[in-house]
Amino acid sequence: MKRLLSIALVLMLALSITVVSAQMTELGAGEGQVDIIAWPGYIENGSTDPNFDWVTSFEAETGCKVNVKTAATSDEMVALMNEGIFDLVTASGDASLRLIYGGRVQAVNPDLIPSWGTVDERLQSAPWHTVDVDGDGTAEHYGVPYQWGPNVLMYNTEVFGGEAPTSWNVVFEEMTLADGQSNAGRVQAYDGPIHIADAAQYLMFHNPELGITDPYSLDRDQFNAALDLLRQQRELVARYWHDAFVQIDDFTNEGIAASGTWPFQVNLLVAAGEPIASVIPQEGATGWADTTMMHSQAPHPNCAYMWLEHSISPKVQGDLAAWFGSVPAVPAACEGNELLGDSGCSTNGFDDFEKIRFWRTPVENCGDDRGAVCVPYREWVTSYIAVIGGR
Repeated sequence: MKRLLSIALVLMLALSITVVSAQMTELGAGEGQVDIIAWPGYIENGSTDPNFDWVTSFEAETGCKVNVKTAATSDEMVALMNEGIFDLVTASGDASLRLIYGGRVQAVNPDLIPSWGTVDERLQSAPWHTVDVDGDGTAEHYGVPYQWGPNVLMYNTEVFGGEAPTSWNVVFEEMTLADGQSNAGRVQAYDGPIHIADAAQYLMFHNPELGITDPYSLDRDQFNAALDLLRQQRELVARYWHDAFVQIDDFTNEGIAASGTWPFQVNLLVAAGEPIASVIPQEGATGWADTTMMHSQAPHPNCAYMWLEHSISPKVQGDLAAWFGSVPAVPAACEGNELLGDSGCSTNGFDDFEKIRFWRTPVENCGDDRGAVCVPYREWVTSYIAVIGGR
């Protein structure tokens, strides 16, 4: 049912009419609450670990109660935003353009966010949230950068004999691992159409004759090659994961040996004493640069703007990076944060920005001299559902 809803969502977005909301020019009094859709672990109130809490102080200072609805995939985030009852969403690049062109989010006014100038210059005008929707020749900002990072390869160090895997082949090709057992039935893959890009990136490295230069801009032959690799992977996969905590349990109790994942799961497993580590293999990694975006019909816009400002304070940015294993959107957070430490940003990949191929919504226009021959996201959705279903 979840995947059928994803199909309906994509078709609806394809037919939607863009709504350009009037940009706010001044703030008023807070409305008493702000409702946010977020990735697991992104908005902590101290209930998981008292050392990680960037909600309580905000509520005390503003009078805006923070209500959080976690979402496990970008498709789920887009579906929730279509319900129209939320103020903000921490959208990744494979959702942000769908939200913008679907009229689900409004342009934000940087003048109402005093700390806007502290945001990493590499992110301030990133194409996944900075778009000229109204056609006036000036691109508008549809959100505030939050955090970014790579999709890493997580592995069980005991299974791999203490040696880090050097290739993503351990999750794409059948093989005998260092413990003498096959990887079949002991790997996982992400339960989202954007995983097709991981397969494309693998082929980009190992099958250069396909001519893949961008894992999100795939012509029909390149796309079909990626699907074939994913069909091969399906024979190995024990579970297609989308719930971070279910994946954590699988690595703890179900004998899973390797999977693509977020640093969040790695950090929690390591903290629990599990034999887990992560690596970015030789093929590189896809990644996410998340933006906090405001619903076009946000019911609590003043509290929402207050949260946008709070979300990029160095303290929040540093604490979140330490908790999630991500990289702050504000470079100043990399220094003087007790939880993150002076080397935390470097460890989490601050200098790897140019090496990561960030999630982006696939569209027909390839962005090069091939023209409009690339496979759009709606086909990524239906094709990935078919692969998972054995077709």
